[in-house]
Amino acid sequence: MDWLMEEPGVKELIRRWEEKGRQEGRQEGRQEGRQEGRQEGRQEGRQEGRQEGRLEALRAACLAVLTANLGAPSAAESARVEALADPTRLEHLLVELAAAQDAEAARAALARAS
Repeated sequence: MDWLMEEPGVKELIRRWEEKGRQEGRQEGRQEGRQEGRQEGRQEGRQEGRQEGRLEALRAACLAVLTANLGAPSAAESARVEALADPTRLEHLLVELAAAQDAEAARAALARAS
């Protein structure tokens, strides 16, 4: 069988098949890489969306409690809440605002959080 491998036509045929196999392998690898990248991108996007949604919900809750304590908060007070990007700080603010007995305590809680 070794003599068959030494034939020039067979060598050329094998070389072409190997090259075709490499090209197909690269193409399949690229496609798989793209698919994996898309899946990872979607998953990261979902996580970011959940995090943003949670932040927005916390901000909205803080603004609702602040409104209940102050009436209509000023633009600066609303901006302070909107500027908070740490969910833990927003959670603490929400608890403090909910516990505030009056407008002064609510403003103090907002000042501590921002």
